[in-house]
Amino acid sequence: MELITTKDIENRIFNIRGVQVMIDNHLAELYQVETKNLNKAVVRNIDRFPLSYRFQITKEEWEILRFQIGTSNDEHGGRRYLPYVFTEQGVAMLSAVLKSDIAVKVSIQIIDAFVEMRKVLATNNLIDLRFNNIEKK
Repeated sequence: MELITTKDIENRIFNIRGVQVMIDNHLAELYQVETKNLNKAVVRNIDRFPLSYRFQITKEEWEILRFQIGTSNDEHGGRRYLPYVFTEQGVAMLSAVLKSDIAVKVSIQIIDAFVEMRKVLATNNLIDLRFNNIEKK
């Protein structure tokens, strides 16, 4: 049984600083844990999460993301800190620190979605190159 569709996961993957990432609260929802518990597990195993796996976004990046995903203003009961985002490698590491069957299954689905999105981006880039070559001719 599939826990969540690939499309649902792809809709939660964003490009920040030129890297595909997922927001901590989206991951927590997928892993069926609270965001604070997900982040606590990471902090307990911080040596497994270098900046290339997990980083905190800036206020400006969060404003842009909130606009993209339609999150309401945080002034009334929202987040008290800027979110952390996880790269594909960070997602893979999460399954190891969360240590649950659901974490392993969800991580596999998320990594598959990252791979699929990379394929789509590569195909689009190839199409762009071909189109540009045709225009030059």
